[in-house]
Amino acid sequence: MSIDNSVIDRFGKLLRCTWSWYSGRCHKVIRGQDLLGIVLTINKIALPLHLLFCSKQGRYNTNKADVLIFMLSRLKAAFEREGIDITQIPLTMDSWFVSQPLRQRLHHLGFTKIIIAGKSNYTFTIDGKKQDASQWKKALVLHAPTWGIDVPACRVQGHNPTFGSITLFFFQKSTTRSYYLMNFSQVSMRGAEIWHIWKQHHLIECFWKILKSIFHIRAMQLQGHGLYTALLIKVLAYLLAIRLQAHRPFSTLTITQIMRTLSRDHDLRTLLTEHFHLPFLAT
Repeated sequence: MSIDNSVIDRFGKLLRCTWSWYSGRCHKVIRGQDLLGIVLTINKIALPLHLLFCSKQGRYNTNKADVLIFMLSRLKAAFEREGIDITQIPLTMDSWFVSQPLRQRLHHLGFTKIIIAGKSNYTFTIDGKKQDASQWKKALVLHAPTWGIDVPACRVQGHNPTFGSITLFFFQKSTTRSYYLMNFSQVSMRGAEIWHIWKQHHLIECFWKILKSIFHIRAMQLQGHGLYTALLIKVLAYLLAIRLQAHRPFSTLTITQIMRTLSRDHDLRTLLTEHFHLPFLAT
């Protein structure tokens, strides 16, 4: 399961869950919505499990870690009612969520495999030498791609004053940039296992891009609880497109091509009846 947030630039003053904050990208104060999501990835398909708008800045001190624990707790209870233990599914998060209290709370919930992107300013002691992660990125020798790891990488054991002994996985994403991951799991994992889990994380970024570019979540204008109704419609449209890709007539098309084909050549009622063989009320 991948956890990430996405910012949606919005300008309407009457829209729900819209806040103002300073944007480093725009170099000015802007208005927008921040959508926190938990996405399950299966065979390179991103399936949204929980989406929640959360404040970037507001009257009260909002803690995204608290929001995340709330979301995961509800998901855990919902899956348990169906006899599924989601705590056995690995979690991936970006560096925003790095903290020892959150690590302990995730362990308390029962999650055993947690891979999180590290920050460059964290200090680690490796083989008796202490320096920050940005220096270790330059100092460590990355090994050529091996079985299970398709990028130059290096798995080392380090020590941090906050996190204690921790497994670090350094890897080269491009010819000039290196990154590292922190194993927040309760169990030790090989480098190939860490990399295999983290490789799925980019799918949540693809999911955000699809919602923005194809399903135009910036165009949602309903107020009050209608904001989540509009979001639900967008997510259902995304899931319908994903489901259609499993059918032969659409199997070679991208989601963009599917949506263009549907809007140009198909009636929704006819499409649902033909491919799903169920009576639908289409308006």
